[in-house]
Amino acid sequence: MEANIAYAICSMSDIPSQKARGFHLMLVAEDGTKRPWPIIVVRWGKQVFGYVNKCPHDGVNLDWERNQFLDSNGIRLLCGKHGALFELGTGVCVDGPCKGRSLAPVALTILDNDICVTGVTLVEDEDEDVVPDEAEA
Repeated sequence: MEANIAYAICSMSDIPSQKARGFHLMLVAEDGTKRPWPIIVVRWGKQVFGYVNKCPHDGVNLDWERNQFLDSNGIRLLCGKHGALFELGTGVCVDGPCKGRSLAPVALTILDNDICVTGVTLVEDEDEDVVPDEAEA
């Protein structure tokens, strides 16, 4: 695994502040196998937080509609299936069936105004850019 590589997935301007967006990436495991890796990126001002898009309660994606991750107040991540609420900055469930458990964090960094995933190896396709969920058919 090449943990020092940063994979740009979008520009900071692609995610408005106080919003979240999902991405479908392909992860290369240590044994070389490839598997889907859906993630959530939350932007709050100049900060970004990343989590695997998988509720710790029963493993479903959090978004009940494409890129609908936040509660009605826009201050917590919400699992659309059972209503679990997660803190934006920590991923800890503060209410719902998985209270006290956490979303799996995704290491992110900002380089030249790009939001980048670090600490993993991703499948790279030279002909295609990473596509946010909202652009998929």
